[in-house]
This record gives sequence, structure tokens and C-alpha cells, in this order.
Amino acid sequence: MAEKRDYYEVLGVERNADDSAIKKAYRQLAKKYHPDMNPGDAAAEKKFKEASEAYAVLSDPDKRRQYDQFGHAAFENGGAGGAGGFDFGDMGDIFGDIFGDLFGGGRRRANNGPMKGANVRAGVRITFEEAAFGCEKELDLTLKDPCPNCKGTGAKPGTSPVTCSKCGGKGQVVFTQQSLFGMVKNVQTCPECNGTGKMIKEKCGECRGSGFVAKRKKIQVSVPGGIDNGQSIRIRDKGEPGVNGGPRGDLLVEVTVMRHPVFQRQDYNVYSSAPITFAQAALGAEVRITTIDGDVLYEVKPGTPTDTKVRLKGKGIPSLRNKNIRGDHYVTLVVQVPDKLNEEQKQLLRQFDEACGGSLSEGKAAGGKKEKAEKKGFGEKLKENIKDLFEDNK
Repeated sequence: MAEKRDYYEVLGVERNADDSAIKKAYRQLAKKYHPDMNPGDAAAEKKFKEASEAYAVLSDPDKRRQYDQFGHAAFENGGAGGAGGFDFGDMGDIFGDIFGDLFGGGRRRANNGPMKGANVRAGVRITFEEAAFGCEKELDLTLKDPCPNCKGTGAKPGTSPVTCSKCGGKGQVVFTQQSLFGMVKNVQTCPECNGTGKMIKEKCGECRGSGFVAKRKKIQVSVPGGIDNGQSIRIRDKGEPGVNGGPRGDLLVEVTVMRHPVFQRQDYNVYSSAPITFAQAALGAEVRITTIDGDVLYEVKPGTPTDTKVRLKGKGIPSLRNKNIRGDHYVTLVVQVPDKLNEEQKQLLRQFDEACGGSLSEGKAAGGKKEKAEKKGFGEKLKENIKDLFEDNK
């Protein structure tokens, strides 16, 4: 008979490994070599049995202590034999727990103790400015409360829930089934009482045995400044009531920020554009720019070309975590070209063009006829003159 491998070596753990490390190692090997995952693979089945034997010993404090002291000889007189000869009859609870986690069946935690109530989700719409600086909103929601008629028991006043006869008040039922290693115990939620351990013979007329009634409630929501679109606010203990004395769940409020006609947001920075006239761009001027804090005055430098981006430091969105920190506001200055001019304005532009070295009157021959000689148009000439003017002012 082949010599058995060391159990610690089989599971791949150190000799001082704790229970959680041993269980984790076995779970990985069991999932990898389980016969259901490797049908017809004799080698995988052999490794699975070897790992299961090692886990059966090392997961039991008494057996592990014996193994650490005497090795495999500690179990030779109890039918330990070869790799497949270990007695798994008393390991049903352990394997039921492992296989339940791995393959969806097996043991389940009792749920007849106190349990927290379910979370409730809601939504709120706010403006761009409200998102930046915070606001107070009121939600009108339908939430459950313990029934005042039966005090949340679900039973008719004057009566009380009785212990479930099927599970004996444990909230769980135990059954056994044949497995590769013999009979394995499995635990499931009691189907009669749904895990509560109690049965209601006479139901409350107000809540129909549920123990809860629905009520309309107004919930105040404090929206913090700096919140962004899609983020949620958690309000503790405003969700569904708990079960068996458990705490209420939470209210999760998702925030939707409405689009702004002027501002756009990226992280904590704000972006917008501001129109300026040709004269303001050429000569420089103090212009008024709209921010989330209101209008501010900004000094435009002479010769500023269109699409110049300027930074207004600290005029962005306040930080959600630290209100003393704010983003910036980036403004794109757009030079506006007038498309409608009166005669006086046209004349002034002609004078400006002539002063810059051009002549809008060129191209006219005697008698008022246009020459066919190639002359640059007003727009092209004006652009060149403006460009020269900007370069001279740099």
C-alpha cells in the first residue's frame, strides 16, 4: 500500500495554519477536484478523497491534536486504512457546510434571529446650483411600520404566535442524503414558518399577519454641497423595519442633477463660455462673467484672440469632503463678429481699415466700375490687419 502523504502537505498549508486557512485551502481543492466537476476522472476523484480525508482530520481539534502527536498511526486502529478507507460517517455536518457553500445546497445559517430590514431606494432632482452648495429636500414616501394593532407580531390581539411544529422553533429543518462519503446532513430553512420559528394561528385583521402596515411619510433629505449626478445619500434607519427585533434598513436617495444652460461640470471644475466684442478683445476691457457665485469682473488683456481660456481660481464646485476646498471655473472668451451694421458703423470700420494700411474703396475704377484686378476682400484684409495689430501689442 502506498504511503500516505502528510495531511498539511495535501492541503498545502503550514503546520501552524489556523482553522480558516485550512478551510479555505480545502474549499479550493474540493471545488477543483470534486467528481461532479470532473466526471469520469479517476485521478481527480483520488485527489478529492485525499483532500477530504486531510480536512476531516485537520478541521477537528481533537483529531488534529492526535495527528500532530502520532501522525497517521493515530487512526490506524479505527479503520483508517488507505486513502479511501477513512471513516467519514461523523463528518456530515462539516462536508454539508463546505459543499453547501460550493454547490448551492447544504447548510444554511438560521434566520429566526434579529435581522436588519431591507434598504429602500428613492430619487431626488436638484438644480446645478443646489448640487454645488447643498440644499434641503422633502420626500413623500410609502414606508412600512410595525402594526399598531398587533404590535408587530402579526397575530390577532389577545393571541400569540405559537412555536412551529415542523422545526420546533429553530427555523431550520435537517435532512440527510447519501453522498460519496456516506450519509450527509443538510440544513434548510423551514418551509412552514419561513425560518421564523413561529406560526400564526389567528392573523391580525389590520396587517393580515404580516406584522407591518404601510404609511405615507415625509422624509427630510439634507443634500450636501459638492454632490454630483448619480451619487446617493444614505439616511440611516429610514428603510423597512427589521425582523425579530432587528434594526430598520436605510434609505438610499439617488441624486439627479438637472442640466444647466450655461455651466458644465467635470469633477469639481466648472466650464462655460463668455462673449466679448471685437473692441474689447482688441483694446482690452473689464467684462462681466457669470459664475455660480454670481457675476464677477474680469480684466481682458488688449489683443486677446477668440477662444482664449481663462481660469477663475476657486470659483468652481466645493469639495464634498472639505468645504474649504473648491475647484476652478474655466471660461472660454469668444470674440463676437457683428453681422448687422448701420452706415455709421460701416464708415468707422472703413476708417479703421484705412488706418491699418488697407482701403475698402480700392478696386473701384473711374465711373464707379469695379476693376477685375485681384484685390483682397474686406474680411481677409481685416483679419491680416487685426493679426498685425495683435502681434504689435504683444
